[in-house]
Amino acid sequence: MIKKASLVLLVLLYVGAGINHFIHPAFYASIMPPYIPFHPLLVALSGVAEIVLGLGLCFSTTRRLAACLIAVMLILFIPVHIFMLDQAYHVNGYRTSVRAAWVRLLLQPVLILWVLWHRKVRP
Repeated sequence: MIKKASLVLLVLLYVGAGINHFIHPAFYASIMPPYIPFHPLLVALSGVAEIVLGLGLCFSTTRRLAACLIAVMLILFIPVHIFMLDQAYHVNGYRTSVRAAWVRLLLQPVLILWVLWHRKVRP
């Protein structure tokens, strides 16, 4: 029961986060380090990836792959969180506190472990 509720929460989290990339694309572009090119394209692609992979968690046939790819995606997002921490209060007009930036960065390993917990599909 807890694992099923956890899975539903993950699906809602990733699908909602992906949709948010299209509602607030300027925010996501603003937190990307300048050395990463093509901010608008990568914001859109990461939004699509979060939606597709979040929905992939719904099905036993795609859950393992979706969980592993979300974990990879979260690892790839770590430089963005480090940049966000480094630029706290200065992210192109968006107010980000140092505390919020630390929470986002330190939450990454928790999110990775959480999604990997759902890799195995029970028969």
